[in-house]
Amino acid sequence: MMLKKTRLTRQEPELDITSFMSLMIVLVPVLLMMMVFSHITILELKLPSDIKELSAAPNSELKNLELLIGEKQLALYYPQGALLKNIPATKDGKHDYKLLVQALKEVKFLLNEQGIEKKDINLLLPANTQYQTIITVMDSVRSYETVVAASLVDAELFPDVSLLDAPQDLLAQMNQDEEAQ
Repeated sequence: MMLKKTRLTRQEPELDITSFMSLMIVLVPVLLMMMVFSHITILELKLPSDIKELSAAPNSELKNLELLIGEKQLALYYPQGALLKNIPATKDGKHDYKLLVQALKEVKFLLNEQGIEKKDINLLLPANTQYQTIITVMDSVRSYETVVAASLVDAELFPDVSLLDAPQDLLAQMNQDEEAQ
């Protein structure tokens, strides 16, 4: 018996991209959605007014709204150096941000009634202030959520935030007040 040699003809293989296309159909929307969730927010800070101008001006002309951040309480000053409101910590020892927003809304309302358009606030920070505390306070003083026409919107409070070192005399006074309580 004689075997016949059959010659196999080589054919070019077809390129099958259906599995790749299926992968892309699923992968592209997932990656696009992840882009939205990984959005980084940037907080803009204003530089405080020139310190030399602040020290040269008489106290009656300084109309700065200031928020002193203590370990157990917050203190709101307006005009500069005049205590407007002490905001004690909550029962669990944390800062009361809801009461802070309420106090700032009252201040904003009173200033608007007097015809004063104020958008800036100075945060007076001790050296040992935690980063998360600073960010939470900044978010609280910038805006608050409110319902307008059946929609939840952010209403503006004091969006121009400046960071300053807390004066030692105010810190000492706050510490005495905390010890007295």
